[in-house]
Amino acid sequence: MTLIKEAPATTHPTHSDALTFREGMSRLPSGITLITTGGAAGQHGFTATAVCSVSDAPPTLLVCVNRNTSAHDHILSHQCLAVNVLAEGQEHLCSAFSSRKYSMAERFALARWENGITGAPLLQGALVSFECRVSRVIDTPTHSIVIATVEHIQWDNAADSGLVWFQKGFALTKK
Repeated sequence: MTLIKEAPATTHPTHSDALTFREGMSRLPSGITLITTGGAAGQHGFTATAVCSVSDAPPTLLVCVNRNTSAHDHILSHQCLAVNVLAEGQEHLCSAFSSRKYSMAERFALARWENGITGAPLLQGALVSFECRVSRVIDTPTHSIVIATVEHIQWDNAADSGLVWFQKGFALTKK
């Protein structure tokens, strides 16, 4: 039998201030997505890691949307969104969609898109895109938790490495 000796865990104060919380959360690997919406007010989008599956019957996703993102009100107004999961080589999109220095037109000009059945932009070459309709919104002080029913799913068979955010940097997954 082989025993593995683990290094002692670094402990932090029991209170959780924002910086300690962010540092702790940086150790949770998360898929990187572009959340996009389209409708009467045009195309809007932002980078998000706070996305998860809720159910497969019916297929449902949870997306946390910061109230300060310019896309927030447009998602609620359009009542649709797409969750575009980024693949290897799409790091530049993550950076552009998370920066206020790019206009929405400049962000969307960096890639090829197609309009989905709801009008939400779907990223060509994404690992997978989930096109959804908003079914419920739960308000918190800083974010809206959007529960969205999946209406359409598409993926690129050529994309085999997913892009992950881990310890404040990019990492890749392989199948």
